[in-house]
Amino acid sequence: MRLLSIFCCLILASAFVARADDSIAVRPTLAMWTVDAGYASIHDTYLTPITYQGWDLALGFEATRAARFAPGRWLWQLQVGVDYNYTENHAGNNQLYKLLGDISFDMQRRWRDVFTPRLDMSVGPMAQVRAGVIYNPANSNNTVSARAHVNAGIAGMASWRSRLGRMPIILRYQMQLPVVGVFFAPEYDESYYEIYLGNRRNLAHVGWWGNRLDMTNYLGADLHLGTTILRIGYRGRIEHWNVNNLKVHDVSHALVLGIGANLTTVK
Repeated sequence: MRLLSIFCCLILASAFVARADDSIAVRPTLAMWTVDAGYASIHDTYLTPITYQGWDLALGFEATRAARFAPGRWLWQLQVGVDYNYTENHAGNNQLYKLLGDISFDMQRRWRDVFTPRLDMSVGPMAQVRAGVIYNPANSNNTVSARAHVNAGIAGMASWRSRLGRMPIILRYQMQLPVVGVFFAPEYDESYYEIYLGNRRNLAHVGWWGNRLDMTNYLGADLHLGTTILRIGYRGRIEHWNVNNLKVHDVSHALVLGIGANLTTVK
């Protein structure tokens, strides 16, 4: 828990590690709405020992802005999203439904023209909350598996500025990697009715790379069409944990389409 507190405080403390520069009054802001569609795999032994496969659909919003205290060197990023998965077993006679929402915030130190001109890189601390449910309509006792976790970790980004003919284009790779956190997991074969009656021991667990590994990767391109930006790319997510004799291993691979604008905020 102490490590989680330290990581969360890093996001706030990062606002004081750089020299304030109030003379710069213009701060660019990228606002982007996205739709993800692709493949999903769910393995949750609380509900079933079988891996279910199907499709993934997600809606998201991303805002990236230069920090007020040092616009040229620091940026913050807010990401909000909702994921829906529809999956089936190999026989096709049962389904798993997943609905999860997440919100993350990070503060990244940025370096321009790294190694080569037009290549920018940034990295910094991140805080994330992700929660939702998995539903198995065929189970008579445990029909729902709840997901809830709070993470602190690392976010990073690399972008390369170029042109496609006369059109400006930015190729971007983004990564989110939780390091430590707290997550919910019941005992093996413990029903939520038992939890409701008062059996609430050993439900919260400290997550680290020894028992939990989450990672999100994005690779794509932003096409600048005047004031409008079109985004196309790939997003891959993995969520894995093993505790209380329960195992979760969820994977998704999705095509990302988005539309947004590069705005300018004047102080």
